[in-house]
Amino acid sequence: MKNQFFHLPDLELESGGTLAGARVAYQTWGQLNENRDNVVWVCHALTANADVLDWWPGLVGPGCYFDPAEWFIVCANVLGSCYGSTGPLDADPATGQPRYQHFPRLTIRDLVAAHEALRQELELTDINTLIGGSLGGQQALEWAVQRPALFDHLVVVATNARHSAWGIAFNEAQRLAIEADPTYAAGRPGGGDDGLRAARAMALLSYRSYSAYAETQTDPDHELPLEHRASAYQRYQGNKLVARFDAYSYVALSRAMDSHHLGRHRGSVPAALARIGARTLVLGITSDVLFPVSEQRELASHIKGAMYAELDSRYGHDGFLLETAAITHFLELFYAPTFAH
Repeated sequence: MKNQFFHLPDLELESGGTLAGARVAYQTWGQLNENRDNVVWVCHALTANADVLDWWPGLVGPGCYFDPAEWFIVCANVLGSCYGSTGPLDADPATGQPRYQHFPRLTIRDLVAAHEALRQELELTDINTLIGGSLGGQQALEWAVQRPALFDHLVVVATNARHSAWGIAFNEAQRLAIEADPTYAAGRPGGGDDGLRAARAMALLSYRSYSAYAETQTDPDHELPLEHRASAYQRYQGNKLVARFDAYSYVALSRAMDSHHLGRHRGSVPAALARIGARTLVLGITSDVLFPVSEQRELASHIKGAMYAELDSRYGHDGFLLETAAITHFLELFYAPTFAH
């Protein structure tokens, strides 16, 4: 499946600036039914893309819970990414040159504004399910607060109502690593790649858990290795991200994550969550140190009628991508009372 593109007029940003010449890359699967009410909209996480069948296998795709044979599935790439939507590597219409580290500051609300513009372009007036995890969950919550009558169901996994000081600190540590790479400030293709390797190694410590590393990366007994398994794993993951992502986009999107605060200019977080009209499923992950279950419990306690459950996973935050069988189980419980799937 190839990206489709929607071009927006200049987008007014929450920070007060403007993103000129914006486009949104998106993909769709399946067909709208006669009533146009079988829509599932997926919001992706930090370094993912619009191809949800690729990065959420087991949950979305043929034979999965969200099967294109039954659902019309939409996933749009966020602004600031390097996967088709307007990002730091794209030329500024005013100069004809890429913006690189001078790309405008985006917030979660800006990402949602682009999704909302695309939704209107696609003439989708009833979305059965809005779903997302991590950064995708932040987008889904913000959108559900803004448009309480649009979504029938909301499913959020490993996310929060406001990005925590702990999460912001993790992101800033990663940005410091990227900015310490002198090629980042040079503003060129591949700028900051060495810093991005280090940033990814840092991030992985917040995505996984102590037990996951102990089970998979512990060195054999009675050996003195030239390189520890855990060391090699961190380097492998850093190289893997550099091969598919961009440091300038990583900085832009981690800053957008930091901006997430449903209560900003809405009185409070509880007041914002009380606006949500969708029937909601909130899932936490017991071993998640980046988005601890206390944050998901907060969501469920302030969203009227929300169903709350926890995934007992050893994978930490990455469990939202890996524990698709458990997520499917809770989706079946969630939909059973009101929706004959």
